[in-house]
Amino acid sequence: MNSIDIKAFFDSTTYTVTYVVSDRTSGHCAIIDSVLDFDVASGSTATQSADEVIHYVEDNQLAVDWILESHAHADHLSAAPYLKKRLGGQTAIGARITQVQSTFAEVFGFESEFVADGNQFDRLLSEGDKLTIGSTELLVMHTPGHTPACLSFLIEDCIFVGDTLFMPDFGTARTDFPGGNAETLYNSIQRILCLPPKTRVFTGHDYMAEGRKFYAWESTIEEQKQSNIHINHRISKKQFVEYRTTRDADLSLPKLIIPAVQINIRAGEMPPKELNGISYLKLPLNTL
Repeated sequence: MNSIDIKAFFDSTTYTVTYVVSDRTSGHCAIIDSVLDFDVASGSTATQSADEVIHYVEDNQLAVDWILESHAHADHLSAAPYLKKRLGGQTAIGARITQVQSTFAEVFGFESEFVADGNQFDRLLSEGDKLTIGSTELLVMHTPGHTPACLSFLIEDCIFVGDTLFMPDFGTARTDFPGGNAETLYNSIQRILCLPPKTRVFTGHDYMAEGRKFYAWESTIEEQKQSNIHINHRISKKQFVEYRTTRDADLSLPKLIIPAVQINIRAGEMPPKELNGISYLKLPLNTL
């Protein structure tokens, strides 16, 4: 019997799943992949999604140790700074975020004061790092392919895989973002699939595959190996790479990629305010 509780919060606007993983013994917890609501037309943010997480943490008298990012998301904004201000805890992301920062700081013409060294986060994580959530241990797995900095978090018999894997009927992450690579993603997923068959797999999104009438985000290693439509045990690396590369070439960009990347590589902080006291995002032309 494991010693953790898992509470999932599904954001139907961005199809993102935020998790609160808590240690029953100590009452300490980690928050994985939070969401800050964002309206593109008005350029305004809201905290309804994050407030649901806060209410849960406070109602259950939990102490936040970590606010974790599986990667720098391109499809939603992180609520990490807001959650940290309200609940405490340390922010953390994969150490390869520096590569992602360097790439996109140039694309978006960031201010000269921005340094692509990951200092915006409290801690940078690498393969094999171990964190504690109260008396529970979290093992960090570096699982690149979707982005260079992607991490999965193994906690007892549960693994939180971000965008690396989706539900078996929806498949796997795209690999066409800068630094992404289909062969690398295949290798990362094979490492995940080496975990015990009954390991519970928690994904970062769900888009309700055709034929399914409900959102879902939990499967098992055995289910993934048997029936993931992109990478089950009958599909070779060559087949996966060919399929993923061909499919990704026709995918449209996430609708929130412009604001999400600019904010998320800053650990969820807004760009520096201009002289009028307002923060602005940039829209690069003919580059993305």
